[in-house]
Amino acid sequence: MSTQAQDWSSYPRPLPPLESAPARPADGERHRRYYLSVRLKFALTVALALAWSIVSYLLARRWLHDLAAVEGNVLAMIMIFGIAILPGFMNAFLVFGLLMDRRPVRRYVSDAELPGITVLVAAYNEEDSILSTIASIERQYYGGTLEVIVINDGSTDGTMDRLRSVSHPWLHVIDLKCNGGKANALNVGLRHATQPLTITLDADSYLYRHALRRLVERYLSDPPNTAAVAGAVLVRNSRQNLITRMQEWDYFHGIAAVKRLQSLFQGTLVAQGAFSLYRTDILRQAGGWPEDVGEDIVLTWAILRMGHRVGYCEDAVAFTNAPATFRQFIRQRQRWSRGLIEAFKEHGALLFQRRMSTLFIWWNLLFPYMDLVYTLVFIPGLVLACFGIYWLAGPMTLLVLPMAGLVNYLMFFIQSRMFRAQGLKVRHNPLGLLVYTLFYGIVLQPGCVLGYASELLKLRKRWGTK
Repeated sequence: MSTQAQDWSSYPRPLPPLESAPARPADGERHRRYYLSVRLKFALTVALALAWSIVSYLLARRWLHDLAAVEGNVLAMIMIFGIAILPGFMNAFLVFGLLMDRRPVRRYVSDAELPGITVLVAAYNEEDSILSTIASIERQYYGGTLEVIVINDGSTDGTMDRLRSVSHPWLHVIDLKCNGGKANALNVGLRHATQPLTITLDADSYLYRHALRRLVERYLSDPPNTAAVAGAVLVRNSRQNLITRMQEWDYFHGIAAVKRLQSLFQGTLVAQGAFSLYRTDILRQAGGWPEDVGEDIVLTWAILRMGHRVGYCEDAVAFTNAPATFRQFIRQRQRWSRGLIEAFKEHGALLFQRRMSTLFIWWNLLFPYMDLVYTLVFIPGLVLACFGIYWLAGPMTLLVLPMAGLVNYLMFFIQSRMFRAQGLKVRHNPLGLLVYTLFYGIVLQPGCVLGYASELLKLRKRWGTK
């Protein structure tokens, strides 16, 4: 099973004829007889997740008693809460939240009403993909003013030669002679942006049809305090090898589910640089992208701290290249983990804001603890279970896996429906699913722990992969 349509399995491909504007969005929800406010949905979701956690704790008391006899009460509680109770609460929150989620109608906006947009593309050594990325922008139908600024960030390959070979009235190229990093390149582009909305797009990404229009319409349809909207990013090179097949499920299930739920409760925590929309004036007020390894995370938290809302558009799709080697994958997740610590260092005050999204900030604060317990306790517990010692691994499956399975089923159902509405097909990727289910956490969590440690110890920052 896979998140890409068969038409997108290899790149570059012959491009279809220029698309016409959609008459009306096809994803509007039907009006429902009964209306629940977002705050009521939030309260119900928290209450139900807490109820599930209490039941889990009651079921785990015998387990805690047996483990405490070996490790002591304090260590036993730290272990069990990190392995089962807290992950169980999070999975239950996802399930109940997704069941209550009804995407607000994305209103149709005529060409005359569409605001101007500036698309920033920071490119470093992207000679193999940059023309395909520009072509995907060309094939978009966007009736408002379109400005595309590609910043060649000191590339040492043929990226600049590729850029010289194309010409469009809306395309502007800035050639930086020295590589200064993604944040610097985007900030250079931001200084030249002339439109009220700015969209970032990675130089190896490919926009699916109507992605720009849908992203802008989502912004215009969301509450007036919305300052940014994250697009839906899926894996472009999923057929390259087992590493990319495995990540395809993470982008399709985990990342998409969390963003969807966060947007429901008024605070998507990461408007990823790969494909997101921002108000240009808010970007400038925030100082642009910081010189951090997790620049998009830190910027999003800065926007939230300013009191604005960050949304999510699940059907504004960009396909992007995921890390294709194990080393690149681990370095990427280490960078994301470092970015989380950077965000807490600079915007830890978000923990005390009175808004629904604050729950997700506390949620993220627990990630280092849970990742550490998973790495140092649960993985060794799996080894012990192989020898018939079930202090840790055995009972956990009874408390966490049912909700985890339900989360994955719900997200697959929701995403598949979204795919069908866009004419996309979900391909078979059973091997990727198997590896994702059985081994993803075993690989991912230790990598995250290394990322947290690197930032806390202030080791040299290495941007590596995006």
